[in-house]
Amino acid sequence: MATKEKKEIRSLNVIAQEIRRDWNTKIYFGARPYLSAMQTLNKISDNYYFDSGKSIVLYFLANAGTWRGEVARKIKAELKYMAK
Repeated sequence: MATKEKKEIRSLNVIAQEIRRDWNTKIYFGARPYLSAMQTLNKISDNYYFDSGKSIVLYFLANAGTWRGEVARKIKAELKYMAK
């Protein structure tokens, strides 16, 4: 019988800090407001005013196309897993 490996879910504010460190000053202007919102959230089930954490994450991913590299791929995959 195969067992599913449970992924550790990090808080969105920790992920947002890592994104800022990696993306640095070249953050695409369309992704900035969603990244700022993510910094105030702990879980994807939290709300940012009238928006759900899930919608914030999905909008960030939609606007983060210019963020590339190994860290970007890893974090984007992590956020997509959380948004499932």
